Amino acid sequence: MQLIEVKDKATAKRFLEFPVQLYKKDKYWIRPLDSDIEDIFNPEVNKFFRHGEATRWILVDDKSNVIGRVAAFIDRKTAKKTEYTTGGMGFFESIDSQEVANKLFDTCKNWLAERGMEAMDGPINFGDRDKWWGLLIQGFYEPIYGMPYHHAYYQPLFENYGFKEYFQQFTYHRPVEGELPEKYKEKSDRVARDPKYSFQHIEAKKLEKYAEDFRTIYNKAWAKHSGVSEMPKAQAMNIMKQMKPVLDEDIIWFAYYDSEPIAFFIMIPELNQIFKHLNGKLKGKWDIWAKLKFLYHKYTGSCKKMFGVAFGVVPEFQGKGLEGAIVMAAARHIQPMGRYTEFEMNWIGDFNPKMMRVAESAGGNIRKVHATYRFIFDQSKPFYRMKTIE
Repeated sequence: MQLIEVKDKATAKRFLEFPVQLYKKDKYWIRPLDSDIEDIFNPEVNKFFRHGEATRWILVDDKSNVIGRVAAFIDRKTAKKTEYTTGGMGFFESIDSQEVANKLFDTCKNWLAERGMEAMDGPINFGDRDKWWGLLIQGFYEPIYGMPYHHAYYQPLFENYGFKEYFQQFTYHRPVEGELPEKYKEKSDRVARDPKYSFQHIEAKKLEKYAEDFRTIYNKAWAKHSGVSEMPKAQAMNIMKQMKPVLDEDIIWFAYYDSEPIAFFIMIPELNQIFKHLNGKLKGKWDIWAKLKFLYHKYTGSCKKMFGVAFGVVPEFQGKGLEGAIVMAAARHIQPMGRYTEFEMNWIGDFNPKMMRVAESAGGNIRKVHATYRFIFDQSKPFYRMKTIE
């Protein structure tokens, strides 16, 4: 076996193409957009290079066939926010071989240890948690856009090496049609009696306003969590701009109290239902054809699934029925349209029982489970799971 660091276009292409071979017989795998993966390792695109570093490798056999790939990275903003100084590994793909997997894991471990890390989390993203985070261990269905899909044999590869489960992430599913629980209606009616509360879906022409509202709520609700940094204004605006080509105004909702933003419920069309027709191409020489195909599937209504990107309530309004009220307001608007048939609520950590209750009380059932693992380099030291949010 030979390990090759990705440093040029040829090795980058082999890094991208290896999963195509690995999953060619799997009917559920959807090829990620090449540009989405490449942008993560581009310092001119990925802001995390401002306070971190990353590299990646492919592993080839004696005949120069790729048999594995992996990346390692450090985010110095969050590396010291838990019990151990922790780096990350991700974009792991491997044939079904513990020897191959161990070689890839060892490579990440050694690279991170040389840079002062005491542990590594994986498989995770060199970027925000909303994409490419966790190992799929349950629910081997078509992946939601930006969420990883894996072979079932990956779980023992990680656990046999010594990775331990740091936390799980749940994807909840429910049909769009159907009544919401009665208590949702009760909570919604109770909140609605206070005229200071208001609910509205976004307007694309006011993206700058909603970007700032999103940032305000996010920083109050999420920046206090372990491993999550406060969001600057430019980042919030960039998120909205990235969503603009695909957003549906009717399914992104905000709640206000006395005109102050206090909650968001952000959904978008499930883009993999469109991207699965593009074979990873939306940029480059296939740009025009890929975009035409994208627009065709977008405007012919082939995407019948929407998914929850983010849900947040500022701390002082949590537990007051607002969670149910914003879901109810959105449902009353969305259900009569008949535009969508399925809904998946993405990335709810097992360390966040409040959000689990929100998803379950809305009639959602766990459909997929991803696990984020941690490997402590000194195995004699104690292991701690992610702390539960009270």
